Amino acid sequence: MTLPPEVIEAYPGITVEPAPWGIGLINLTRRGQLDGKTVIVQRVHPAFAASVHEDIEAVTAHLARKGLVTPRLVRTRSDALSVSDVEGRPWRVLTFVAGKSTDRVSDSSHAERAGAVVGRFHAALADLEHTYVHVRQGVHDLPFRMRGLGRALDANAGHRLHTEVARLAEAVLGSESELVGLGCSAHRHAHGDLKISNLLFDESGEGVTLVDLDTLARMPWPFEIGDALRSWCNPHGEDVEAPAIDEAIFEAALHGWARGAAGGLALDQTERELVPAGVFTIAAELAMRFLTDALEESYFGWDPRRFPSRGEHNLARARGQWALARSVRAARSRLEAAARRAL
Repeated sequence: MTLPPEVIEAYPGITVEPAPWGIGLINLTRRGQLDGKTVIVQRVHPAFAASVHEDIEAVTAHLARKGLVTPRLVRTRSDALSVSDVEGRPWRVLTFVAGKSTDRVSDSSHAERAGAVVGRFHAALADLEHTYVHVRQGVHDLPFRMRGLGRALDANAGHRLHTEVARLAEAVLGSESELVGLGCSAHRHAHGDLKISNLLFDESGEGVTLVDLDTLARMPWPFEIGDALRSWCNPHGEDVEAPAIDEAIFEAALHGWARGAAGGLALDQTERELVPAGVFTIAAELAMRFLTDALEESYFGWDPRRFPSRGEHNLARARGQWALARSVRAARSRLEAAARRAL
């Protein structure tokens, strides 16, 4: 990859490796070198404005003050947090944090360690005073997502996948009464995208830090942990069309979270009770988002080695998320009991 001249001017002497770094599908990411140190170089997805870096700087500075390992933004030669290319796309450089990421949780021990690093993150931010600058429209706003899916269905009636998308959309939208809304509990500092691939682990398997911080915000804790658990408790991955929630991993992850957050953050009763509903809601919301992009084919990345187009990949993802939601529905009483034990 050739870096734009604006990036080279902003970070004199920077170089990058040609191959992609990590397993993320949103930002273009490369490992590089700057001033003799390993760094991460990213072109930010158009969904995120340059102002997102003000939030990243505030949160990571607070985490560092608390003694947590975290990637930090490297400032440009003019002391800016990022630089934009001629197309207006922000580019940034981050300090490199050694660690391994994965796209699925291997077992209960892995889940508990993941929960612990997230718990430490949440506890460390509990006393942060910060008003987020980059506020994304529609985050966990279920009516917004429903309207978006409805518009996509109306605007793309001739799409090759329309019939399949419409059939699944009817089932997902029919679950509206089971979903929890943004007013379900207090809004806390949140990572906003706790899929397991956004956590780094060391060689011994201990959690090191959270990465991909573009989604930082305040939100209800059941949504934040629900997003984590819908990812972690599906060990077969997002692209499998018949997943089921792993109840042992669910409980182990919550035990780990409670251990990591101990002494720094206390949940209220409503937050503890809504964990399974949060998982169901996030899985259903993601199914809506994947169905929307199965028709619009404009947002999520896709794997051309396994799917003929973005649309087919997103339809497979949507089927997987809805199957996961239905498995949460079937196990709800057991999951509620597990959350009570763990939290």
